[in-house]
Amino acid sequence: MLKKIPTQQVQLGMYLQSMEGSWLSHPFWKTKFVLQDPLDLDALLGSGVPTVWIDISKGIDVVDLEAAAPLPAVTPPQQQTAPTAAAPAAAAGRVSMAAEMERAGQLVNRSRRAVISLFSEARMGKGVNSEQCLPLVEEVANSVARNPSALISLARLKTKDDYTYMHSVAVCALMVGLARQLGLDDAQTREAGLAGLLHDIGKMMMPLSILHKPGQLTDEEFDVMRSHPLRGYEALKEGGAVPASVLDVCLHHHEKIDGTGYPERLMGEQISLLARMGAICDVYDAVTSVRPYKTAWDPAASIQRMSQWTGQFDPAVFQAFVKGIGIYPVGTLVKLQSGRLAVVVDQNTGSLVAPMVRIFYSIKSKLPIPVQLVDLSAAGATDRIVGRESAKDWGFTHLDELWRTPG
Repeated sequence: MLKKIPTQQVQLGMYLQSMEGSWLSHPFWKTKFVLQDPLDLDALLGSGVPTVWIDISKGIDVVDLEAAAPLPAVTPPQQQTAPTAAAPAAAAGRVSMAAEMERAGQLVNRSRRAVISLFSEARMGKGVNSEQCLPLVEEVANSVARNPSALISLARLKTKDDYTYMHSVAVCALMVGLARQLGLDDAQTREAGLAGLLHDIGKMMMPLSILHKPGQLTDEEFDVMRSHPLRGYEALKEGGAVPASVLDVCLHHHEKIDGTGYPERLMGEQISLLARMGAICDVYDAVTSVRPYKTAWDPAASIQRMSQWTGQFDPAVFQAFVKGIGIYPVGTLVKLQSGRLAVVVDQNTGSLVAPMVRIFYSIKSKLPIPVQLVDLSAAGATDRIVGRESAKDWGFTHLDELWRTPG
């Protein structure tokens, strides 16, 4: 049974079903849980959330019913679908890539359907309700907290037709991971994820003939395409209830530190932190994905190339980004000191240069060898990475299957 009470009446042991007001003021990623931690109670009491819904069939009722006059009975609000993971991102323990792959795969499928629906409504001129995006942002954040590489790597495997939709999911995940790497709080991380999800919504206002053109755009077509940040900004602003920071990322994710970006040619600190983050996440997923007019770049090669683009990215934010996804991101083909080739299958938080790899090929014999999973950071590990290799140069077409294989 649901009951609406003033936040000041909330006590430990209550089952918190939902919170009133803007979700940006909510102190938790999760909803629908028993309030047991005094620190959580303090956070809720100090959040400014006016009222909450509790489920007295799953937790305690208000102890002192005379402490305040009862609120008038009203119909409970329509509840959004609860995220698969009930734990908040900060509390979810890190798990292996293999352990997160199945959940991340299911989330990729759900996310694709949700974003297609969201973007289709935007194309038809309907306003975007950012609060409806919260469950998806929360699920993405929880997956990233359990293992940053799983969802990000799977989202990279988008098809040409899926690019616009899955790019938004991937950038959402990358933004959440980068926000945590930079030490941003939950509210800022939540906004970063939402900004990543909505940053390219202006592309829904672009002609399909340009959006899906298989070849390079003409100068005139590129001028049209360059209008998508402003078109998206205007659409989100018209819809209302979209945080200013999210609007800012939508408008400015193509700005560059040296002032050569668009649409306003902002420089350095004129670009907000979230927009500087968005610029990096947007480009990384773009260059590592198959697009209508280009093949995907290798993840590690992309990091190296991006590091050489002087004036495009904030150096400190880019350094944090690399620390989060690794010098050798999942899916990278690497050469080992032992003369074998391996594909990176997971990161080790303690060492960027010693990830988990799956060894599968001998350079000396030029033949496949029994597949071996090796943690290069483990005590007693004798092998190490001496360089990255090009899968195209070796003729390998099965690397995605290798790193996606569980166990």
